[in-house]
Amino acid sequence: MPTAAATVVEIDTPHGPARAHVTKIRGAAGAVVLGHGAGGGVTSRDLVAAAEAAQAEKLSVALVEQPYRVAGRRSPAPARQLDAAWIAVVAHLHAKTLKGVPIVCGGRSSGARVACRTAAETGAAAVLCLAFPLRPPGRPPGRPSAPSRQDELDGVTVPVLVVQGTGDPFGMPAPGPSRTVVQVAGNHSLRSDLGTVRTAVREWLTEVL
Repeated sequence: MPTAAATVVEIDTPHGPARAHVTKIRGAAGAVVLGHGAGGGVTSRDLVAAAEAAQAEKLSVALVEQPYRVAGRRSPAPARQLDAAWIAVVAHLHAKTLKGVPIVCGGRSSGARVACRTAAETGAAAVLCLAFPLRPPGRPPGRPSAPSRQDELDGVTVPVLVVQGTGDPFGMPAPGPSRTVVQVAGNHSLRSDLGTVRTAVREWLTEVL
């Protein structure tokens, strides 16, 4: 977890309570709200690195546990439930804990997809994607490729940063007019070059907030 002390906030959602680990920075000009991957939690190294980068820029941070994780389940909920819970969490944070500042939404892997799909509903100022899972890997030879999720990225109208491992088996998203893709050494975990992850996130945040 980030070095500054975090306050744990339980937030009701349509699909059970979520949990936000909030680190408020006095006088922050904005906040970064990040969700975890499908089978992981908020202690993933790349999430922690991104949170540290945000705090270094004097931004508040909230790392959010989806209701299924709070309930002790590892298998993720359906997309519509993830999205509804996320929208409820960001609305609560925006109205109370992180009131009055612009919010960058994001997350790693599945959490990045949720942030993209809900960017308009949450009023996100920008979206941060760590290890965006462009296409499910592992299709046997001879079978058609799995459908791309590039449209989820393309549907976001605010600035987007994608930090992606060069060897990520989920593929490499394409850049776009308001989307920056930073490639770092490593795979889907992004653990191999956390320094570059921090630098990329920190530099981008200075541009969007």
